[in-house]
Amino acid sequence: MDICLDRNAFFIGGGWSPASRPAKTTDVLEAATGKLLGSATLAGIGDVDAAVNAAGEALRGSWGATSGAQRAEVMRAMGASLKARGKDIAALVSRENGMPRRLSLGANGFFPSIALDYYAGLAERIDDQDVRTGALSQVTVRREPVGVVAAVVPWNYPMGLAAMKIAPALAAGCTVVLKPPPETALDAFAWADAALQAGLPAGVLNVIPGDREAGAALVAHPGVDKVAFTGSTAAGRAIGEVCGRLLRPVTLELGGKSAAVITDDAELDDFVAALADICLPNNGQTCHATTRILAPASRYGEIVDAVTDTVRALRVGDPLDKATQIGPLVSAAQRARVLGYIENGRAAGARLTTGGGVPADQSLGWFVEPTVFADVDNAMAIARDEIFGPVLCVLPYRDDDEAIAIANDSDYGLGGTVWAADPERGAALAARMRTGSVGINHYALDVVGPFGGVKASGLGRELGPEGLAPYLALKSVYRAPVREDR
Repeated sequence: MDICLDRNAFFIGGGWSPASRPAKTTDVLEAATGKLLGSATLAGIGDVDAAVNAAGEALRGSWGATSGAQRAEVMRAMGASLKARGKDIAALVSRENGMPRRLSLGANGFFPSIALDYYAGLAERIDDQDVRTGALSQVTVRREPVGVVAAVVPWNYPMGLAAMKIAPALAAGCTVVLKPPPETALDAFAWADAALQAGLPAGVLNVIPGDREAGAALVAHPGVDKVAFTGSTAAGRAIGEVCGRLLRPVTLELGGKSAAVITDDAELDDFVAALADICLPNNGQTCHATTRILAPASRYGEIVDAVTDTVRALRVGDPLDKATQIGPLVSAAQRARVLGYIENGRAAGARLTTGGGVPADQSLGWFVEPTVFADVDNAMAIARDEIFGPVLCVLPYRDDDEAIAIANDSDYGLGGTVWAADPERGAALAARMRTGSVGINHYALDVVGPFGGVKASGLGRELGPEGLAPYLALKSVYRAPVREDR
């Protein structure tokens, strides 16, 4: 099934709406070639107003009167529509941002339908009221939609991260304005197509690609009741400040600089087999990637060699090729940023063991060689900053206490892994890591488990039943207690 590669209208109020004037457009470039893939119109202030107003009208209209079971039915229909087009959607995202096809199929092609199905199940139980008998009142606790949701998503996992917001919002009975970024403005309209095919009432979901100016206008719009954002920590801080001033609920899933702690008894073969998926998913353009590898001093040379050999052997190339493990970065600007950090690492005295530049056989697109630095100190910028590219640091430690100290010595706290032959030791180390999620000899986000971070990695949680809670407002209804003498 073909997907339109030029989008000159927005999805607002259940239909296609031309841009307000003056209209702004952006070229969407293919990450692997740098050539034109398509174009999209970017939202202006008037378009943000129109989308928020449409969402508000839908909330006050038929959608606001639906039961959880009714919402579940249309959510499952949307999920089926997205699943039927999953391969095409995944390929489009790979062309936009360089994500290898094998990862994009799951993250962008099929995860949205999984999330919609999961939250549809929760929606069916959402109308159950909690009745509590107290000393002064009989209290009925109602769960009501928080209102109009501004969902602001990044370019690295555009469909999957949108699903983590849209699915619980719809389950709760909220309405949504989705603002995708310019880099991946094209794939987002799959949500509009699915909404139309499923018969989602007009205005419940609105799609308006936009730049930072549009995002700022949406976040601060008086008609928005909640903001759900995934992106950089810098942008998250700015959004948090606005929402704090407005006393507006906000969920922030931000950056990371996660650690993989390899113990002295770990099965190294297990770690290197998982390295590409754990440490360098999506070419390193993943917030929870464990890009700091902590190795015991007694095995440091062995682990550096194993990591280096594994990374050097990764297949770099066309993200649409099933065999590709590392594709291009999303843009020329992102490639320049990553190459700048590599030069910074060299200048700081870290030892480059593989990579460090642009692949010689990739003259087009925005490729960076998978890169490994050894002899890294945790104070170096390459060990502290979120690089968002295929760059790994291997740091030594003396004992378990120092490993945890280094892992926790970070502004971030989003993900992490522990690799240990002794499961009890692995669990004990995982418990000491100050992070929102951690894997033991494994790491994979699952729709049933809450995901989010601590420190500069954000506020709140997405996924699981905990991911539904931010979209619900609780109301206590008090009644006089029943008198036993009657």
